[in-house]
Amino acid sequence: MGENSVKVQTAIKVVKPFMHPTKLHGGVDKNKLKAAIEKSKESIVTQSLQIKNMAQHCEQSLEQALCLIAASTGRIIISGMGKSGHIGRKIAATMASTGTPSFFVHPAEAFHGDLGMIQPSDVVVLISNTGETDEILKLIPSLQNFGNKIIAITGNTRSSLSKNSDVILNVKVDREICPNNLAPTSSTTATLVMGDALAIGLIHLRDFKPHHFALYHPGGSLGKRLLTQVKDVMHITDLPIVTMNQSMHDVILAMTSSTLGLAIVENNGALQGIITDGDLRRSLVQYLDFKTLTAQDIMTIIPITISQEQRLIEAEQMMRDNHIKSVIVVDEVNRHKVVGVLEYFQ
Repeated sequence: MGENSVKVQTAIKVVKPFMHPTKLHGGVDKNKLKAAIEKSKESIVTQSLQIKNMAQHCEQSLEQALCLIAASTGRIIISGMGKSGHIGRKIAATMASTGTPSFFVHPAEAFHGDLGMIQPSDVVVLISNTGETDEILKLIPSLQNFGNKIIAITGNTRSSLSKNSDVILNVKVDREICPNNLAPTSSTTATLVMGDALAIGLIHLRDFKPHHFALYHPGGSLGKRLLTQVKDVMHITDLPIVTMNQSMHDVILAMTSSTLGLAIVENNGALQGIITDGDLRRSLVQYLDFKTLTAQDIMTIIPITISQEQRLIEAEQMMRDNHIKSVIVVDEVNRHKVVGVLEYFQ
């Protein structure tokens, strides 16, 4: 056998794979599995505590970074090597989708033409836990020559990267959650959280709202939900409409002929009130001679309404806040003209 075969055999002896990877207990010691689960849970708690500790010391640097980015007329360029690069790509994607033009540049590719993607007005975020990553450090002279502002995300505030940056975001952790303190785990989590913190800060600074978010997410169920307007999904036919003087018999007939569980009370085509199932039950208890009542006797005046032009996500929030499952939809200009009914389903 060749040299490669010997290397493969040696590796197999060093790291023995599970005999039955598809079976939870097959080939796996139950006691070891139980201990492993506890260590997994412990890692979540430990990393959360390290992140909490990081939050207590980052206010000034976050302020500097947010001001630097907000004052820039350019984009945010993010670069990192290895695991830092994977985290950097996610941070860039989050910023781009929340109103901050941003993209990732691989540090090694930057020396083969990708530096041309960077403009002097851009703010560059360089990620390196040690602050001594060779590919990252090689970028600094070119960036300084271009006149770019540099934000460092690093766990070493005394590193070469830190010394050559305008702002330092410290993501130092006590240790990696990896039992060998080797695999990037806690440090990459801290970096990701810091990137999200920047993005959230920028969202607030720029007053980024759901309808802005929808512009960058037109596809999929999320985009559909954000872009859909009330008029696109409201009920518009066979609405249960009654007049103020109609009898309770007529009101009940109108309500039962519809699946909406309500009746809309109008006078000369103008909205006057609403009668719900709850209104009916309360009136049955309150009035002895229920049959002599008319719609105006039990209706709720000045009902909650919504414009047909509003976005569905806004309507859903309004209905949750008011604890109602249906809302009357009115014309954008004439708020007394009923054009439909919107139902909310959890």
